[in-house]
Amino acid sequence: MRICNFLSGLLDMLVSMSDKELKRLSVLQEICDQRISQSQAAQLLHISERQIRRLLQKYKVQGPAALAHAARGQPSNSKIPEELRLKCLNIVSDQFHGFGPTLAHEKLTTVHGFDISVETLRSWMIAANLWIPRSKRLKRPYQPRYNRDCYGELIQIDGSHHDWFEGRAPKCCLLVFIDDATGKLQHLRFCESESTFDYMLSTRAYIEQLGKPLAFYSDKHSVFRVNQSSKKDTKITQFGRVLNMLNIDIIFANSPQAKGRVERANRTLQDRLIKEMRLEGISSIAEANIWLPRFIEQFNQKFAKIAFNPKDLHRSVTETPEELDDIFTWREPRRVTNSLTITYDKCVYILESTEENQKLIGKYIEFLEYPDGTVAIEYQGRKITYSIFDKLSQLNQREIVENKRLGSVLAHIQQQHEELEQHNQRNRSQKMPSRRAQKTAIQQRNLNPVLDLEMPV
Repeated sequence: MRICNFLSGLLDMLVSMSDKELKRLSVLQEICDQRISQSQAAQLLHISERQIRRLLQKYKVQGPAALAHAARGQPSNSKIPEELRLKCLNIVSDQFHGFGPTLAHEKLTTVHGFDISVETLRSWMIAANLWIPRSKRLKRPYQPRYNRDCYGELIQIDGSHHDWFEGRAPKCCLLVFIDDATGKLQHLRFCESESTFDYMLSTRAYIEQLGKPLAFYSDKHSVFRVNQSSKKDTKITQFGRVLNMLNIDIIFANSPQAKGRVERANRTLQDRLIKEMRLEGISSIAEANIWLPRFIEQFNQKFAKIAFNPKDLHRSVTETPEELDDIFTWREPRRVTNSLTITYDKCVYILESTEENQKLIGKYIEFLEYPDGTVAIEYQGRKITYSIFDKLSQLNQREIVENKRLGSVLAHIQQQHEELEQHNQRNRSQKMPSRRAQKTAIQQRNLNPVLDLEMPV
C-alpha cells in the first residue's frame, strides 16, 4: 500500500516541459548556484532582467512546475464545443452516409448552417471511423495473368509520347503494337500525335502485313472509346467502326497495369530505341519509320518468346484495296438540302444535278475523309460527283492591287474578314478530326480544301 502511494505521489510530481522551458530551468538553477548573474542569464535566454527576476521568484516558490506553461494539458480556449461536434457527426452518419469530408462540409454549411472548416470535419470523421484517409486505404491488388495461348489472339496497342529524337526533332508519339502471347513487336510507327488517322494508317499497315488479329487490347483513349456523352448519341468511335467492319474486337483495359506488356515495352523502347536511332544518325520521323522494320526484327530476335499454342490466329484480309480505302475513313452523315448541297467543316459541297441525285433531297448521305487527305461523298456504296464552294477561301492580295477600281471595296471586305478572324468565326470547326496524319501523304484524289488552306506554301 505504501509503495502504491509513493508511486502515485511521483506521478503527481511529473511535469512535462518543452526544450525552451528545460533551458530556462537549467539557467535559473545556475543562478541559484551563483554560477552566473541575472544579467548573463537574460542574455542567454534573450529576455529582460525583470523577466528573469519574475521567473526566479516563481521558481523558488513553486519549483520546476512554475516554468511549465499553465495551459498545458488543458482544453484549448478556441476548442469547438463537444455538443457541436457530436451533432455534426450524428448528421453525417445518419444523412450523409458515404460522403467525403469536402462534400459533407458543403452540405453542413449550406443546408444546416454550421460554421466549421473542412479539415476540422475531416479529423472528426477520421476519429469516428466515418472516413478512411487515402494513406490508410488498402491498395488495389493487381494480380498477374498468364499470356494468351496463341499468336495473334490479343494485340496490345498504345501510344508513347516522348522526346524520341533527344532534341534533334520535336517530341512525337510512337504507336506500339505488341502480341500478348509471344511479346513480339508487331508494328511500330512514329507520328506527331496519337490521332484516329494515325491509328488507321498503322492498323492498315499491320493487317496488310500480318493479317487480322482476333482482338486489340487498349486503354480508354478517346480514339478507341466514347468517353463523353454527346448530342449525336454515338456509342462507337471512328476507329471502333473501322475495327467492327474488319471483324476485329477491341477490349478496354481498366488500368495501365492491366496492359503491362505494352507498358513495359514502351519503357524498354524509350531506352534502347532512342540509343539505336542516335547511333544510326536518325533525326526525323520519316527516316525513323523507314528504319523501324529492321529494329523490330532485331528486337524480336532478342526478346520474343514462343507461344504456348503454335496456332496462328491471324486471319487473311479478304477485302480489296479499294474496299480497305473506304473502310479506313472518317465518316460523317450529312443531310442533302433542297439545293443539292451538303456542308462539312464550313465548306459547301454542291452535288451534281442529276435525276438520281434529285432523289437524295432530304436524305442523309455519308461524307468520307481519307487518311491521305482526300474526300468523297457516298450513298449506299455509290460515289457521288460534286464541286466545292469554300466559305473560308482566302483573298488574293495580288488581285486587290491590280484591280484599282475595286481596291476600296476589296479593302473593306478584307477588313471584315479580319474582324471575323479576330472573333474566331473564320476558323475550321474544332469538332473535326485531327489532320496531322493527312498532311504527310497527298495523293491523286479530290483534295480536302481544309488541307489545301492549311498546307504551307
